[in-house]
Amino acid sequence: MAVVATPLDSALVVAYQNGTTPAGAPITRLKSLSYVRADAQEQALYEVAQALFSLSLHPILDVTLRKNFQLTDE
Repeated sequence: MAVVATPLDSALVVAYQNGTTPAGAPITRLKSLSYVRADAQEQALYEVAQALFSLSLHPILDVTLRKNFQLTDE
């Protein structure tokens, strides 16, 4: 019994700091870039996130690539 993974959609998710609370803890926000090509290279996606957020005043905390697959039984 073989399982086939078919790529569906992907999203590049960037966590960034959007200020601090009165207690000094960081306020984090997420920005998602949907419909990322399934064959895009991870290094290129990371560089895109860095380039886009270099235009912002907010520092990047984390960059995540979320890939979704459909699993089917053959």
